[in-house]
Amino acid sequence: MSKHTAEVELVETPVAELVETKGHAGSEWLSRYSTSLMNVFGTPQRVLVRGAGCLVWDADGKEYLDLLGGIAVNALGHAHPFVTSVIASQLATLGHVSNFFTSPTQVALAEKLLELTHAPAGSKVFFSNSGTEANEAAFKLARRNTGAGDTKRTKIIALEGAFHGRTMGALALTAKEAYRAPFEPLPGGVVHIPFGDIGALEAAVDDTVAAVFLEPIQGEAGVRPLPPGYLKAAREATTKAGALLILDEVQTGIGRTGKWLASEDAGIVPDAVTLAKGLGGGFPIGALITFGGQTSSLLSAGQHGTTFGGNPVATAAALATLHALESQNVLANATTVGAHLRSGLARIPGVTEVRGEGLLIGFDLDADVAPAVVQAALDAGFIVNSPGPRTIRLAPPLILTTAQADTFLTAFPAILQAAKDAQ
Repeated sequence: MSKHTAEVELVETPVAELVETKGHAGSEWLSRYSTSLMNVFGTPQRVLVRGAGCLVWDADGKEYLDLLGGIAVNALGHAHPFVTSVIASQLATLGHVSNFFTSPTQVALAEKLLELTHAPAGSKVFFSNSGTEANEAAFKLARRNTGAGDTKRTKIIALEGAFHGRTMGALALTAKEAYRAPFEPLPGGVVHIPFGDIGALEAAVDDTVAAVFLEPIQGEAGVRPLPPGYLKAAREATTKAGALLILDEVQTGIGRTGKWLASEDAGIVPDAVTLAKGLGGGFPIGALITFGGQTSSLLSAGQHGTTFGGNPVATAAALATLHALESQNVLANATTVGAHLRSGLARIPGVTEVRGEGLLIGFDLDADVAPAVVQAALDAGFIVNSPGPRTIRLAPPLILTTAQADTFLTAFPAILQAAKDAQ
């Protein structure tokens, strides 16, 4: 044993010894929440205490089928045994080092992401802690694409309906006025153009544009896929103008659509892709992948950084998640069960449109009752989300079974009617 090493006894301590959960009702926890946490999320819908697979339980013992997955985060569900064992093992070995150093898990994860995304030679990875931080890094990458000569590239194009995060650069890319207005002035130069309009895109992208940011499927806007041909047109327009094409796959990546990237069938190579959410299987991690040597050289030493990004535990969690997704054929399951859900939803009276791919699904209702549907679904034992007044979003764990999907399809007509009756 080295003179610098001390023996450490590892003792498994249940969380219950730190936080007494038994005997405390959800209402009590919510009361304590309101007096101790900042009110940026509103009142929580429930107090959740345990999860297993696609199921969670609240403080009052009620069971729910989780059809939101932490908003597309819990790709392998809750308490996945392999992922949790890898996290515990890594934390017991080496938990955190600054980015003055690296670790085998950090290097291995970067290599794995470059492999899965078919990134060309010279491509690189920057690790962050979240999707908004990955987009913040991408925003700075775009700022470095200034061009040469008399005409400088100063504009960044994003789409109406876009959501790229809530930090200042990512918020400037986000379209929703209610998110933006309280924090203006935001970083300048961002222009929002009509969603899905190829003509508007081609007219907007000229030699003053540094980058175009696109979500292949807009999640927060109600699961709106870009129309066929849009990504190819964006690639052609940005290449011609010398602008970067940056794809935000924070919500759509890592198997959510049944593919590693939602954009991979578009027949293009972007300049950068951002990832997060499902990448860590519930553990916080994000990534910016830059494609090719020219784009990868835009940010140099000292121009960006992070304290926790790419730490050994986060990268180990992501490696475990990717391994499980591959070895357990989870992407194929997302494709199959997603198609089953969308087909079933389309046959339910009161559902007017169903959109999405894999297990990222949005569907519209025939009345503005979506928030009431969320509440009625909770009462019935299902967790869903309403990104709009008549839109419901589903982003369940990718391990959701057809039988579990069927329980929701069977229950939904009564849920919808209960929501309408409550209005």
